[in-house]
Amino acid sequence: MDPRSSLHPARRPLTPALRALRLCLHLLMAGLLVLAAVRAHSASGTAMAVVTGAVYAVGSSLPSVQDSQRAAAVWLAALGASWLVLLLLTPEALWLAFPLYFLQLHLLPARWSLPAVGLTAVAAILSYVGHGAALNPGVFIGPLLGAAVAVATVLGYQALYRESEHRRRLIEELIETRAELAAAERHAGTLAERERLAREIHDTLAQGLSSIQLLLRAAERVLPPDSPAAGHIGRAREAAQDNLAEARRFVRALSPPDLEHGSLAAALERLCEPVTGVAPGAAGPRVRFSMSGTPAELPTPYEVALLRIAQSALANTVRHASASRAEITLSFMDASVTLDVVDDGRGFDPSSVRPSSDGGFGLPAMRSRAESLGGTFTVESSPGQGTAVAVSLPLPAGASA
Repeated sequence: MDPRSSLHPARRPLTPALRALRLCLHLLMAGLLVLAAVRAHSASGTAMAVVTGAVYAVGSSLPSVQDSQRAAAVWLAALGASWLVLLLLTPEALWLAFPLYFLQLHLLPARWSLPAVGLTAVAAILSYVGHGAALNPGVFIGPLLGAAVAVATVLGYQALYRESEHRRRLIEELIETRAELAAAERHAGTLAERERLAREIHDTLAQGLSSIQLLLRAAERVLPPDSPAAGHIGRAREAAQDNLAEARRFVRALSPPDLEHGSLAAALERLCEPVTGVAPGAAGPRVRFSMSGTPAELPTPYEVALLRIAQSALANTVRHASASRAEITLSFMDASVTLDVVDDGRGFDPSSVRPSSDGGFGLPAMRSRAESLGGTFTVESSPGQGTAVAVSLPLPAGASA
């Protein structure tokens, strides 16, 4: 019998070791029944041994006995009743108590199996005495020692099996976690490459086409109206303008998904609900978003940088600050746009910060983003006083509020 059937309703395929143990149990039961039948010295004893063997064979072949504790209890009751009758007919039947111990311990829960084993041992002792055997310590020690060995063996195996299952689940969780981390790394790499391409297209192609357009416009102004080159310059300027629009479409398509279907303000507001990265069962900080000033249309690299800095600062707040409240503020001024992320956490000493060892977006990475766009990045914090992260980017020409 599969000892796991009483522990796990959804049984797993038997391992070779368990198949061998079950075969040994079948052979032991068959051998002891043959011994009882041969030494019964009566037709009724032999017939009862055959009946007991038939009850055992039928029950051990029924899947319901292995899957249902109720069915197992009914079968064991029938097997025990036939064994008791056989026990009355021949003292050789008491040896069947040993395999019965294992069946009871395997198929019944502990609150039923242990009393059943005890009753089986008592029945074996009483049968031995009832058939006229002389009283001696061996009469009691034999059945009781067999019961103790069976209990210790089964409980030890179940403990090993539980530990094995625990390790199996841990391995499965590790494999799933590794797959999730690999997927997350691929996704992060994809996003980073999209951002890099968008930045490169904006800083090279788009800016170059914009400069070409301005130069062609200047050339148009200095050319005589009847110059043969005026038409060519006009068409070249239109081609540059069309390609500039196409380059900007590429930049928008490569921007972060959070910016694909909404404004920067909407993306920042979505950061506030819900806060991610909190350990299970822990309450994250309440995050609020606010915006001041007249919103201006920002270049995609500006929106990407501000969104990524906000994400990184908020992630640091959730993971390290133990804050109860945090606020993200986006402010549009006459010549600049400012992002502030403030929390009431435990704070830290900014001078002791070192570059992130896991390659994540730490304070140095946020500072680099801001400075790459000509902006400034500041951190104000001290132990026990919370943290304020501020980034200010100059508004490009034509984007003033």
